[in-house]
Amino acid sequence: MTHASYEAADALLDPRAHADGRADGIWREMRASHPWVRHEPDGYPAFWSVTRYDDVRSVYADPESFSSQGGVLLRPSANGEDPGTGLTLALTDPPRHNGLRSMLAPHFNERSARALADRLRQDVREVLARAADSGEFDFAHDVAGRLSSLLIARLLGVPDADLDTVVRWIEEAFAAAKPMTSHVPLTRYVIDLMEQRDEEPADDAISLLLDGEVDEELLTETEVLLNCENLLGASENAGLSIAAGMAALLDHPEQWHDLREHPEIQAGAVEEILRWGSSATHSMRTATSDMERDGQRIRKGERVVLWVRSANRDEKEFDRPEEFDLRRRPNRHLALGFGPHVCIGQTMARHQSRIFLDELVTSVASFEQTGPVTPLASIAVNGPARLPMRLKLK
Repeated sequence: MTHASYEAADALLDPRAHADGRADGIWREMRASHPWVRHEPDGYPAFWSVTRYDDVRSVYADPESFSSQGGVLLRPSANGEDPGTGLTLALTDPPRHNGLRSMLAPHFNERSARALADRLRQDVREVLARAADSGEFDFAHDVAGRLSSLLIARLLGVPDADLDTVVRWIEEAFAAAKPMTSHVPLTRYVIDLMEQRDEEPADDAISLLLDGEVDEELLTETEVLLNCENLLGASENAGLSIAAGMAALLDHPEQWHDLREHPEIQAGAVEEILRWGSSATHSMRTATSDMERDGQRIRKGERVVLWVRSANRDEKEFDRPEEFDLRRRPNRHLALGFGPHVCIGQTMARHQSRIFLDELVTSVASFEQTGPVTPLASIAVNGPARLPMRLKLK
């Protein structure tokens, strides 16, 4: 059996192809005729590209055949194995994954989101007011990034007095796409907070990680720290989604007008923003046995890369997938994953995005873009790196 090949697909490892839109065209052709393509790139492990919605969804739903433990993001071979392998929520398989998820669930469920709603709304109002007062600002950093960083800092239990400092550290940790563990102040702060919570538990995620058990055993300090870092890193996607939504509203004023005149569509609008932005460009799994997919032989241990943005543009699943439509129904997007590994922060992210849209409608008199969008150049995440704007409050 020969492996499917598609020479243009090699460009998917070029961050510039994602920034300039070439990747969308490549995925469109791959969905049509090369849905499973094997790559043997220099500097990366060999892997399979998966581009169709149904295939991506089925891999997400089958952790027994496609493991997360070996890493969920493509990494250069020189970087070695992800340090969180087998230790964090993102890099474990059931049943251990289920134990970690159950441990954290009380701070990420619907009840917790509703309890935090007033604080989230106040954060949105304060961030928008600061942006309005500054004149021209970068929405991606000053609004979207700050809101997502504030939310995860609060969930981890960062005291109000430390929020500005910790949010700045979070932003710096991801601005240059460096491993978060290289940012000593933030890591040191999390360790200090862990030590405090070990002495005096509080109502926060760090305390849950310290006090909870998986298989009747407490997590090690390393596991707690890595899971905290995993949660901090995941906040980047929430910010990119909000920023992509703002960029889309600027590009589609008729959709903004519809949202402003019909606020009852906010919940559906959040789903379309998530689909449209697809802030997680890809997710990766590792085959646990030899198998066949779409006529291709996948070997045990081979990497399988799920191109999430491609799945969310699949013509067989979405009518007019290249159109931004806040009234889209149905909208079974995969922006937040699917199956056992669906994003644990999905409920919080949806609540924050809906509150943001509500405040945009009720509190903002006008807004405008003051310069070109600078897209991220990355194979892992998608969205505006910079979105210059100006706004006025009512």
